[in-house]
Amino acid sequence: MDDGAKLFGSRLNRLIAGESLSREEARQMFSQVLTDEQPDVHQGAFLAAITAKGPTSDEIAGGWDAIYGLDTFKASPRISGELFENCGTGMDAVETFNISTAASIVAAAAGVPMAKHGARAITSRCGTVDILEILGVEVEADPEIVVASIERAGIGIFNGMSPKVHPLGLGRILAKISFGTVLNIAGSLANPAMPRRGLRGVYSKELVVPIAEAMKKIGYSRAMVVHGLSADGKNGMDELSPSGRTIVAQLREDGRIATFEVSPRDLGAEPVDLRHLLPREDRVEEAVELLRVLSGMEKGPRETAVCINAAPILLLAGKAEGLRDGFLASKDLIRSGAALDKLGEWVASQNSDPLAGAERLELLIDMAN
Repeated sequence: MDDGAKLFGSRLNRLIAGESLSREEARQMFSQVLTDEQPDVHQGAFLAAITAKGPTSDEIAGGWDAIYGLDTFKASPRISGELFENCGTGMDAVETFNISTAASIVAAAAGVPMAKHGARAITSRCGTVDILEILGVEVEADPEIVVASIERAGIGIFNGMSPKVHPLGLGRILAKISFGTVLNIAGSLANPAMPRRGLRGVYSKELVVPIAEAMKKIGYSRAMVVHGLSADGKNGMDELSPSGRTIVAQLREDGRIATFEVSPRDLGAEPVDLRHLLPREDRVEEAVELLRVLSGMEKGPRETAVCINAAPILLLAGKAEGLRDGFLASKDLIRSGAALDKLGEWVASQNSDPLAGAERLELLIDMAN
């Protein structure tokens, strides 16, 4: 066994014993995983051990250092104002439709520049990349097309599992694992456009504060990290909960991190039964249902869930004075038709064949009516 493997193994033993790594040690280990320098058994043991221990903010930041430094296309959209992202880690216990995708579209309709960074489904039925592909967005587009979409339409998505975005190893690894790890977290943070503001949903309440601290360390200026709970508090989700309490860590512009809880009624919304938010088995049917929400036709539990999750984006972006104001503004954006119009702009902008994308979207809109 060479010296590199021995050092990796000794650090792995420390993780198994419950010790934490420095940011630099984490960067080195994640770098070796990304470059496939370690045997598969070492790579899997590392991801399992650091997840079981519970990652610190330094370990998350070290993972981000490796992924962003070694394995991320760099993009600089020319926009006015601060770029924003809205992303969940996935791997949560509550299965819902693509709430964060719809909330991002609503926020973009409010004039918030959105640089999304998402993936195809790993454990869920339909990931953000999957649903957007059905709606007509070219999710396998070259990153330059994504940048142009952010500049023209105010929203775009980088496919986190595409070798065009992460050419070295992130997609390869994520495609092989089906449990939540720090790699999902650090990888989701490795957005090519490097936004400085964000809303991030996480699969565990224990991760809320460490991820907020990690976001501060890698350069975010304003952010919220959230973990929502079902009405009975037994199951968690990587969104603001439209059903029960949500645990929040908010990174403020002065660098302080405040923690608090929020419930649907705090935003002026009636709690929603999570059974009404389950995704459809068929992805086309799911896309049609999402369009019914964005067009203002649904006016029910799905709309409530979307507006609850768009509200903090509007607040952090300075488009709302509070969460309640953001919730009401989001509902107005949907019912005015602005959200659906924004989706149409996105499809036209993030597409090497805009006509084909528009035709696909129009067909689905007809099915929704």
